[in-house]
Formats: sequence, C-alpha cells, structure tokens
Amino acid sequence: MDELIIRLDGAERAEPDDLADAVGSTPEAVALEAVRAHLRAERARVGEAAGRLAERHSALLKRLGS
Repeated sequence: MDELIIRLDGAERAEPDDLADAVGSTPEAVALEAVRAHLRAERARVGEAAGRLAERHSALLKRLGS
C-alpha cells in the first residue's frame, strides 16, 4: 500500500482524533473516509461539468468527430 503523509496543525489534528474517539474508530480511518468522500464529490462535480460542456458543445464535437 502506498503512503501519503499530510501535515496538520494542532487544531486540524484534534478534529480527526476527536471524531475517531466519538465513533470508536481511528484517526487514520476517519481521515481516509474524508479523503474518499471528497474525491467522490469532486469526481461527481467534474463529471457533471464535463457533461454540461459536452451537451453545450455537442455540434462542435460532432464536427470534430468526437
């Protein structure tokens, strides 16, 4: 498994620690789920924007053979 190190200041580090304690998890699991949720949301947002652009420019894309 690849490793990613993220440096957090004291307040930023306290949040995953506190949440992990509250839900009976680990700070690492909380951080991993936060990253996954953010990536899902961004993937959806970018996909929707790409869809809107493709629809808006469909005639041009057809002319270009895409």
